[in-house]
Amino acid sequence: MKQYVVDAFADKLFEGNPAAICVMEKWLKDELMQAITIENNLSETAFTVKEGKSYRLRWFTPGGEIDLCGHATLATAFVLMNYVDTSMTEVFFQTLSGELIVNRKDDLYEMDFPSYQLKPIEVTDQMEQIIGFRPLEAWIDRDLVCILENEEQVKAAHPDLEKTKLLSGLLLHLTAKGTEYDCVSRSFAPKLSVPEDPVCGSGHCHIAPLWSDKLGKAELVARQASRRGGTLYCRVNGGRVQLAGKAALYSVAELSLPDAPT
Repeated sequence: MKQYVVDAFADKLFEGNPAAICVMEKWLKDELMQAITIENNLSETAFTVKEGKSYRLRWFTPGGEIDLCGHATLATAFVLMNYVDTSMTEVFFQTLSGELIVNRKDDLYEMDFPSYQLKPIEVTDQMEQIIGFRPLEAWIDRDLVCILENEEQVKAAHPDLEKTKLLSGLLLHLTAKGTEYDCVSRSFAPKLSVPEDPVCGSGHCHIAPLWSDKLGKAELVARQASRRGGTLYCRVNGGRVQLAGKAALYSVAELSLPDAPT
């Protein structure tokens, strides 16, 4: 079985967020997909099977399956359009978050995702102690989003990852208004055995609507300020978020698995 590793939301190789992509003829056992993910030791491994005219897509982290992953969706679309069916410029994915559509526009891959409905919550001393800076605001849906005073704090933050597990939300996103970009952010997912996610697409389904409201603009250029870094082109449209980015192929491998389809 072939496995591709793709850097998503990357203008060049060794930037953005790497994801492993397995394009299969039929589904493997969940336990085997989880074992492959743990062996890869990347934040996400995506598994996809063609079903009719669309593809079923599932995302696994080393800590388990999740309901939405932006960078692995972009990476999967990149693989399908460039290495499986080069005639495709649009792909439909059936997922735990409903149908997701990815369109290719020159060297950008644009995804249409549901946005999360954030609710404000109280900023606590616990948040400040864990993050190292006191947030100006805190918001919650699937993930916890903490707005810091400036992008320097976002870049300098070193959250206590073990204690981060005590906070509400699946992931912790730190964000601030940017100088060169509309907003900057970093994403931490110790509950999923991912210390820091280099570029988090699903996180920007929280972050982009929040900054769209604050800045009064529908289109944003967002920068994930992790060590690798990555750029996301976001457009907020009602209850949907369009996320676009580039991708770069790192590797193609053959997996030797006893239960792999033939």
